[in-house]
Amino acid sequence: MKSEKITDMGSTPRERRYDDACGTALALEFIGERWSLLIMRELVFGPRRFGEIRANLPGISANVLTQRLESLEAVGIVRRTRLPSPANVQVYDLTAWGREAAPLMRDLGRWAARSPRHDPSLFMSAASAMMSLQALFDRTRAADLSLSVAFRFPGEDFAVSVADGAIAVRRGAPEAPDLTFTGDTMAMRRTIYGKAPLARDGAGGTLAFTGEAALARSFIDLFALPAKAA
Repeated sequence: MKSEKITDMGSTPRERRYDDACGTALALEFIGERWSLLIMRELVFGPRRFGEIRANLPGISANVLTQRLESLEAVGIVRRTRLPSPANVQVYDLTAWGREAAPLMRDLGRWAARSPRHDPSLFMSAASAMMSLQALFDRTRAADLSLSVAFRFPGEDFAVSVADGAIAVRRGAPEAPDLTFTGDTMAMRRTIYGKAPLARDGAGGTLAFTGEAALARSFIDLFALPAKAA
């Protein structure tokens, strides 16, 4: 059953306009305010409730989140929908056009991660962690690899599939995954990017896992942080 669209279009307030024909300037009018792009990031993998968005953006107030959602809705990037019964709750989702920005967010994240100022020890939401897998995936290492992987974070499950040198990520639990990783996003970063020794029980603050250890190592080797800019 499709969700019900309940959004209206609007316009960008005059004080946020650059009056510049460049598409980049127009993009900044839409998403240049603090928090806007991070809100979009949280919606990349599907609709979220207001409280779920706020919980994954530490430091944002309810008032500011409301304002940003309204602004993104007004320019056609975000829409409010209502999930069908039995949930019957209002959620926010990216429009089809808004979702087209997902590759740009991944590219921007990969670019910024090259900065010496990038601090991987800071908070990271589950959606951000999963987007990082897409951004830092090495397709040249995945040419002969085909597998299904489950990530179980506190309160959120994600399904990752690798096939034909490509990676796909969706919210939800996969059926019969080859590997299952369990833990928080800090454990994910230690395991995937820090290359900490694998431990089935998650010893040492890494992700706990089930499945073949050799396959888990092959999967982990598909990802690496980029070299720092000079």
